[in-house]
Amino acid sequence: MFDFSTLSQALSRQTVLCVGDLMLDEFVYGEVSRISPEAPAPVIAVQRSETNIGGAGNVARNIASLGGRCVFVGLIGDDETGAKLKGALAAESGIESRLVCDRARPTTRKVRFVSEHFSTHMLRADWEQAQPASGEIEQQLIDTIVPELARADIVLLSDYAKGVLTARVIRNTIDAARKLGKRVIVDPKSLNLAIYRGATLLTPNRKEFAEATRSRADSPDAIAEAAEDAMRLADCEAMLVTQGEHGMTLVVRDGETVHVPALPVKVRDVSGAGDTVAAALALSLAAKADWETALRVASAAAAVAVGKTGTATVAPAELRRKILPEASLAAEEKIVAAGGDLGAQLSEWRRQGLRVGFTNGCFDILHPGHVKVLTAARGACDRLIVGLNSDASVKRLKGQGRPVQDERARAEVLAALEAVDLVAIFEEDTPINLITAIKPSVLVKGGDYTREQVVGHEIVEAHGGEVLLVDILPGFSTTSLVARARGGKA
Repeated sequence: MFDFSTLSQALSRQTVLCVGDLMLDEFVYGEVSRISPEAPAPVIAVQRSETNIGGAGNVARNIASLGGRCVFVGLIGDDETGAKLKGALAAESGIESRLVCDRARPTTRKVRFVSEHFSTHMLRADWEQAQPASGEIEQQLIDTIVPELARADIVLLSDYAKGVLTARVIRNTIDAARKLGKRVIVDPKSLNLAIYRGATLLTPNRKEFAEATRSRADSPDAIAEAAEDAMRLADCEAMLVTQGEHGMTLVVRDGETVHVPALPVKVRDVSGAGDTVAAALALSLAAKADWETALRVASAAAAVAVGKTGTATVAPAELRRKILPEASLAAEEKIVAAGGDLGAQLSEWRRQGLRVGFTNGCFDILHPGHVKVLTAARGACDRLIVGLNSDASVKRLKGQGRPVQDERARAEVLAALEAVDLVAIFEEDTPINLITAIKPSVLVKGGDYTREQVVGHEIVEAHGGEVLLVDILPGFSTTSLVARARGGKA
């Protein structure tokens, strides 16, 4: 459960120590309209080009763009590409780079040729020496990493198998981090997951995970089964398998499996999407978010990244719009009158695989206690519907003189909150008909109720949903506020 505004502020206070393979990403964009007369190959008429910090450097850029601070340790060669990367990192606010120079190797550089019209990668040219760092360079890396651990809130190893994260560097980093009580996230490349032993979380993609575990990994259940053995082998707390358009599956050791579908987006370029996921996870977990919250933040960040071309970064405002897409709607667009049809909206949310939550009340005078419940409710789902008692219903429940505000006013105040995606007014004394129609995945009420007292709990649980009780905020009650206001008038 989380309030995105609060979490966003917390992200900006986190420092991530990121270690991994640095590279220069170049994208050459153009139009393809003919075949070369010299060979059966397309000719690209170059229109523009972009140069970005890539590999683990893109993880660092995403940490900084999301508002965090990154201490980055990587490897460059003594060449023009290395100098260019060093200058580019120095110009990035929020990143402190600690680069080790290996004169025996070139700095990794990748050039991608992209058809502008079709947003299709046609060719990639690589300059690299994907060999493990020498013993001398390994020691320089370790001596650079270990002193930075104390000031990091979390450690992130981004392995592109270009030579930085050797078995020795990995072992020294994880062991030193654990001694200091620091969590370690690894975006792995080696199929031998045991070399990452002791990390907190491993984040392979589906192909990497399937090869490492020799499993099909074609469903959340299959992933969960294979992950149990893999986690014991790697002695890690959790395993996250990213699956592109099929979403992400998180398996927590001796805990539950959580699958989050990919958010709907027009995919333009998947380059660096894994970097964005790793950065968002690191910052969220450093900010003390729970596993599911961190997963949902990472999923939203990935959806933003793949909607851009090139090696992209994600800003907090973009992440907010993806997590809270209804927040920009006018209040009246989020209100459904009593008897109105929710079917089309529910069908669309279900089609997208979104988790729908529900809570209800009179909300006659909105106060901090209400806000706490609504925020917690939204944190437990992807879309939150609030059932609102009509004026006639409130009068029957609360007596003469209530409601203080009419249903339209109450609905507009609720709809103005970013935590609320839809307000549905109902005429009955209870929301049982709404709950039956919606069949929410999670039903939320204040902690002054017991589970058995929550209207509709049996309907929700019969469909595999859950009932969530949120601790109430002492000292806030609409009835007492109304009595106090009327007493003051007297």
